[in-house]
Amino acid sequence: MKLSKSISIMTYNVHSCIGRDGRISPFRIANIIAQYDPDIVALQELDVGRVRTGHIHQAKMIADHLNMDFHFHPSIEIREEQYGNAILSRYPLRMVQAGSLPTLKDRTLETRGALWTSIDVEGQAVHVVNTHLGLNGRERATQAEALLSSEWLEHPSCCSPFFICGDFNALPLSTVYRRFKAKLQDVQHGNGNRPRNTYPSFYPIFRIDHIFTSPEVVVHSVEVPRTSLTRIASDHLPLIARVSIREP
Repeated sequence: MKLSKSISIMTYNVHSCIGRDGRISPFRIANIIAQYDPDIVALQELDVGRVRTGHIHQAKMIADHLNMDFHFHPSIEIREEQYGNAILSRYPLRMVQAGSLPTLKDRTLETRGALWTSIDVEGQAVHVVNTHLGLNGRERATQAEALLSSEWLEHPSCCSPFFICGDFNALPLSTVYRRFKAKLQDVQHGNGNRPRNTYPSFYPIFRIDHIFTSPEVVVHSVEVPRTSLTRIASDHLPLIARVSIREP
């Protein structure tokens, strides 16, 4: 079996760069990312132009600090204020699709979204979908079905290899997790290590942040850094996978 160059991917819910100490610091988040040096980063809960975080574009500030390319998609827009997800990459990337995920018609719930990019890793297209699913169980199930359908992962343009990652708000025993696991591989399974929890950061007891991949991705190692800095910079811990891709 011939493998491509090794790459690393991180998913991280950054809580609008507001730490557990109340401090707003995109640079603290950027420094955590820099320490682990991933090639691709999926970030959730970013503010853009919001009063509460100083009107800054958090995705751009972090990407500029890391010298990475990025795409941001707002899940929520209120006048000039935006809130959503981003994908950063040290390789060239292009937006394929971004949009809202379904919600429940009988309830007023926070709008959730997904962002899909194609990343050129030394001539090989790698598809990455970043998402943040809802807190309501029925809503999450509906959103999962949408992501696993022809709208997203089964779309003809979503060719292997691909990753879907983010804050799924879904535990490993949940129906939503099992739906993804039935079709894809969880990077925290099968690499010889015990799966690590990601939330809350100060004392993680839940595993709700995930990276799922298509079958030809070979997982070499997984890390959930629990340091004095990661425990305070956000309410989630980052999840990092180092992988290679089987060449045809």
